[in-house]
Amino acid sequence: MKRALISVSDKTGIVELAKRLIELGIEIISTGGTAKKLIEAEVPVINISDVTGFPECLDGRVKTLHPNIHAGLLAVRNNEAHMEQLKDLKVETIDIVIVNLYPFKQTILKKDVTRENAIENIDIGGPTMLRSAAKNYQDVAVIVDPMDYDRVLNELDDKGTISLETKFYLCSKVFEHTAHYDTLIADYMKQERKDTTLPKTMSLTYEKVQDMRYGENPHQQAAFYREVRNTTGTLADAKQLHGKALSFNNINDTNGALELLKEFSEPTVVASKHANPCGVGSGKSIYEAYVRAYKGDPVSIFGGIVVANGEIDEATAREINKIFVEIVVAPSYEKAALDILMQKKNIRVLQLENIKEKQPSTAYDLKKVNGGLLVQTVDALLLSEEPLKVVTKRQPTEKEMKDLLFAWKVVKYAKSNGIAIGVNQQSIGIGPGQVNRIWACRQAVDHAKEHLGEACLQGSALASDAFFPFADCVEEAAKAGVSCIIQPGGSIRDHLSIEACDKYDIAMVFTGMRHFKH
Repeated sequence: MKRALISVSDKTGIVELAKRLIELGIEIISTGGTAKKLIEAEVPVINISDVTGFPECLDGRVKTLHPNIHAGLLAVRNNEAHMEQLKDLKVETIDIVIVNLYPFKQTILKKDVTRENAIENIDIGGPTMLRSAAKNYQDVAVIVDPMDYDRVLNELDDKGTISLETKFYLCSKVFEHTAHYDTLIADYMKQERKDTTLPKTMSLTYEKVQDMRYGENPHQQAAFYREVRNTTGTLADAKQLHGKALSFNNINDTNGALELLKEFSEPTVVASKHANPCGVGSGKSIYEAYVRAYKGDPVSIFGGIVVANGEIDEATAREINKIFVEIVVAPSYEKAALDILMQKKNIRVLQLENIKEKQPSTAYDLKKVNGGLLVQTVDALLLSEEPLKVVTKRQPTEKEMKDLLFAWKVVKYAKSNGIAIGVNQQSIGIGPGQVNRIWACRQAVDHAKEHLGEACLQGSALASDAFFPFADCVEEAAKAGVSCIIQPGGSIRDHLSIEACDKYDIAMVFTGMRHFKH
């Protein structure tokens, strides 16, 4: 190990590393701002131009793109022809490369960043050196992460060299790093073009937020990763104020509750269990909304998740604390409310300031299957562009239409087959994830009767996430006292449901679009 090339954007620990390398008898080649910092710290440095015989030019765009650099990196040391050529060309080998890249991510995350500024922060020479060094990992140690400085220095101190195992580990980190970097650039360009098409090839990149104790079950490993951009209003952007770390299931379940919450602009609370809504309420205040959500299913909310789109006040916190909930998420909390919630050790309290902000329509929804990945754009629409179509003899009243739209929002986020029943801006029965629709309908009706009594169903609104293939759900709704139904329509047997509604004086509205959720 005779020579190291150092060119870093993130200068964390670089002076200390360089000094240690010098003590070990290793020469240092450096560029631009890195060379300046090392010289200021009295670290002896060979300027890159003295190696290339060519000055840095084009505002620093060209510094290391030179055969004297890349031949020194790519020459295979046990290849006699390679080494003879280096001798003839008067090129010296480079044994260690310490490079990290222009801050493209930090640049595009700045508010109102210009395209010109973003493009200027696309590194060219850095990735090229990294790839050259990593390709020749048997002979060159290449460090892209400051967290690896100590590992390399410890091996040099102990053995005077760097093991092949460590070199290969460092090599793999390089290609992870450059793949992440290039994917960020490609994603930025796609969004700049406002391209909503699904690409021919897909590269996705995420950054780890935390390792988890386990996944869905204790025998599964798990971690939480976040997107680099478009995280505002998502759980990845939340600040945890109290409680132990979120689990895999916590995050998955809370995400579903948050997505439903974003459909509402008025004060609303969503209670969720196992990624399905179990109680939803809207009102004039968050307190009123919570009471409605709780009463919608006071059994299932136990051990569930509560999300609110307004500040949690003291009165609401006292109500929440009457039962055990896993998680509370809100944009803010009164101090007294936070003090009350934090009295319970096992509750997780999260603050998500931009809780109402939705994901852009260009965002992807991903589902992993064995051997592949299913990709679709997010289900960003609530209703189609076509107006709602009343298909029955009776028109819904203004109140019924308000209840229908409320129930439609709820059923959009219940697993298919799903039925949601609501009245007075409160869910009173939700039947999610059944293998046939009549079961979902009966489940929703039974839950309403169990928790609120049969009277609550009189004049209620029922929503179905997909069409009725038979009239059985209408029959069930009529027996319960439902007065209006909203569903996509589109079955070849639509007439059976319409005729049944007319028979029982039920108003039925078609949306012209479905919301399957699998």
